[in-house]
Amino acid sequence: MKSRDTLLKLKRFQVDDKRRQVAQIETMIAEFERMAVDLDREILAEQEKAGIHDVAHYAYPTYAKAAKVRRDNLARSADELRGQLADAQAALAEAFEELKKIEILEERDGARERLAEAARDQAEMDRIGLGRSELRAG
Repeated sequence: MKSRDTLLKLKRFQVDDKRRQVAQIETMIAEFERMAVDLDREILAEQEKAGIHDVAHYAYPTYAKAAKVRRDNLARSADELRGQLADAQAALAEAFEELKKIEILEERDGARERLAEAARDQAEMDRIGLGRSELRAG
């Protein structure tokens, strides 16, 4: 039983660890998306200030070009993280299934132990009852 308790603790730790990984990746994606939106605003502001929206124009703002590159890099990174997120979510689901299997086994063993204990208690009560009835009869 001790080894199953240890296994149960390990599986719970693994599930918690996978949850943290998923949350961390989700946070990073959200942060990258927020930064990309901020860059979009800055690009638009630069274009408005310069009065030039055509990237191919010779006088297109240098900062806007650099911000577009950074925004595109952030979008690519967010896409890569989405792939990692899918993998992390699958790993979490698998770890959770393993935990549930161990918990079900633990619960089943506990139910067996409770039934065995109830049977022992009933046998003891029957023995006490028989002893009393023999005293009355004798």
